[in-house]
Amino acid sequence: MTRQPAIEAEGLHKRFGTVHALDDVSFAVAPGTILGLLGPNGAGKTTVVKVLTTLIRPDAGSARVAGFDVLAQAAQVRSAVGLAGQQAAVDPLLTGRENLDLIATLHHLGRREARRRVRELLDRFDLTDAADRRASTYSGGMRRRLDLAASLIGQPHVLVLDEPTAGLDPASRQALWGTIRSLVDQGTTALLTTQYLEEADQLAHDIVVINHGQLVAYGTPEQLKAQVGGHRIELDLVNPTDASCALPALQDIAGTSPAVIDPHSGRLIVPITGGAAPTAAVIRALDTAGFDVADLAVRRPTLDDVFVTLTGTATPRDPADPLVVGGSAS
Repeated sequence: MTRQPAIEAEGLHKRFGTVHALDDVSFAVAPGTILGLLGPNGAGKTTVVKVLTTLIRPDAGSARVAGFDVLAQAAQVRSAVGLAGQQAAVDPLLTGRENLDLIATLHHLGRREARRRVRELLDRFDLTDAADRRASTYSGGMRRRLDLAASLIGQPHVLVLDEPTAGLDPASRQALWGTIRSLVDQGTTALLTTQYLEEADQLAHDIVVINHGQLVAYGTPEQLKAQVGGHRIELDLVNPTDASCALPALQDIAGTSPAVIDPHSGRLIVPITGGAAPTAAVIRALDTAGFDVADLAVRRPTLDDVFVTLTGTATPRDPADPLVVGGSAS
């Protein structure tokens, strides 16, 4: 018997004035897994999160979270969901323990149960020693851990993480990844939006890519990588400003996907088939066209390649941003 999805969106539409933030977005998340929601700024990621957590209503379509309809059963959805927004929403004047006590009170936990949950979460997130210090004295990583702990006070079935490691150093990011994996291993379902492609590759079982409010790809990380070719030639020109002029010279060499320019690094990326064999053809084509190569490498595709190929240049911010909500969707 097939288990009911922990999160299910079907045909979601949402407009903000003339901006079509969501345009027929559908996906499902299996219980006990992580779905990575990717897209450039303005793609609609935060709008999806706000619909699923009942913070805004879709114009059309439906969504269910933990089996509850986000419109007809909004209160039940909020009880079943823990939400950690893009910024750690902790009160800097309260101690770590007081922040968690406050969320426990809002969840209407009894005094004994609240004390038990707060102790358990302080220990789980390695905050016991700092529990009675004001949150204003915490490092960025500690504040993010406290925010995540607050989102778990109500023992949610579904955890929504909107760019949970934004601004963290690599060590803090790795530590938070470990915590998220542990939660999912224990049965929690997670929806993760992130700008870090490595993060999605490391954590997500499935990935949805949206752009301009539309779903443009859906599958496992490996399935998405396979869509953009077996290998990539990545190269830098001696004169980086020549990249756009050099692009047409490479299109006949590219595989099933076109050659593109990475909008962040300015590198030329050429999807190829057949391993490293076309490397010489790339160099010859650029030399014939009068462009000098400074550096060239052949590698397997990454989620960065998927992102660049499917979304191109970044777009303006999502009209629903910023999502500054912490603790819980309750």
